[in-house]
Amino acid sequence: MKQFNIQSDNKNIDVVAKFIYELCDEKHILNYEATISTPVLQAIENAIVHGNHSDPSKMVHVECDEIRGGISFLVKDEGDGFDYSQYGDIQDEGGNGIFLMRSLSDKMEYLEGGRAVRMEFMIHGIEKTYAMERVAKLERFFAMDKTLV
Repeated sequence: MKQFNIQSDNKNIDVVAKFIYELCDEKHILNYEATISTPVLQAIENAIVHGNHSDPSKMVHVECDEIRGGISFLVKDEGDGFDYSQYGDIQDEGGNGIFLMRSLSDKMEYLEGGRAVRMEFMIHGIEKTYAMERVAKLERFFAMDKTLV
């Protein structure tokens, strides 16, 4: 398991992006780098901005662990948590980052009252059904917001 803390400042997102790139390079899975980095970096940004309210005295804790068939990431902030049950599919007002996290990870769960999120990424192959569902969700997402393309 690899773990580290970053200060709640958006400039530190680059530290995590570099870590993910180097991890994927080391594991010879650079083709998964965008699929992993997009939701993990979104979780980091959510922890900094929404969890810790961009308070530089608060930290974001990141853990990366190898699991059977893949990699997991845990992102934890020092905030009060939130009611994650209200976020599922694409939202009219906010929640699209959570949608991307859920769509790109193979498994996602909130812990500690919404102060932590754990995402799993299967890297030893993806079932075709999951891949097709993921593509369809992302196509709907980008069709709704043309500014992202």
